[in-house]
Amino acid sequence: MTAYEDLPPIEFAFPGPLRDMLVAAVLSGAKTTTTGVLADYEAAGDPLPVAGELMAIVDSAERAVGVLEVTDVRVLRLADVDLQHALDEGEGFTSVAEWRAGHEEFWHGPQMREAVGDPDFTVDDDTPVVAERFRLVTRLP
Repeated sequence: MTAYEDLPPIEFAFPGPLRDMLVAAVLSGAKTTTTGVLADYEAAGDPLPVAGELMAIVDSAERAVGVLEVTDVRVLRLADVDLQHALDEGEGFTSVAEWRAGHEEFWHGPQMREAVGDPDFTVDDDTPVVAERFRLVTRLP
């Protein structure tokens, strides 16, 4: 047994091409933030991440491929996400509006609506989101 096997997982998006792209961005150092809707944590019964917590990065094959350390967690209104956070998501966004459009497309998709248990789930300016900052501690073989 290795040390990372006991770490809680962090899963970016859902398994598939988007997750693979996001995991690659984390492993390259380009992605140092992520954002989730609070409703997703609540529906899954998952605790919010905590600064200082170590998490195992999980790829689409459900394998741990790295370890990250959470360095900051904020719960804020969607409208209050700042440009630096959007840029640090490492997905090529150049503005908060562009970041938000990309995230709204994901959050309004069928997989997220199923995850939160609401077929009509939508976000607006007042939707609580979890803005997380992290650093890559190690890549796993």
